[in-house]
Amino acid sequence: MYDLTYRDVGSDDFDVIHKMASDWNIVRQLGSWPWPPDPAYSKRRSEPYTGNGFVWAVCNAGKICGTVCVTHGELGYCLDPAFAGRGITTQAAAAAISHAFATSDIDRIDAHVWHDNPASVRVLAKLGFLHWFSAYEMSNVRKTPVLSQSHRLLRSDWTA
Repeated sequence: MYDLTYRDVGSDDFDVIHKMASDWNIVRQLGSWPWPPDPAYSKRRSEPYTGNGFVWAVCNAGKICGTVCVTHGELGYCLDPAFAGRGITTQAAAAAISHAFATSDIDRIDAHVWHDNPASVRVLAKLGFLHWFSAYEMSNVRKTPVLSQSHRLLRSDWTA
């Protein structure tokens, strides 16, 4: 376990967020980010989130290494590849799920991953998500339909 800390994303996070948004291997797995990278989009994603839910910076030893969010009942995350394979995404997602269930009345959290992202499928399985639906969806980045897997975690399963 890492001694991760979480805080709201802020404008000081632009450089790290834009660096991740400029990495094809990261962005190709995200649902809505543009390609080629757009600094204006990264700037908007670096502002504190004011919608339904939260977007956190994930910090390791005080430095941001990724983001995690639950917005409108959906889990999302992004990690700098330098930190991949260490369980950080699973740990951060678990913290976000716990916070979302503790601070809202939602009864489930959904997550969507492209079929060719086995690392995210493993993260979701470790957290108790169950695959419930697959369909082709347009990928903004890849500019083609891609098979998307939808996963769901019920509050009752998380608290059991």
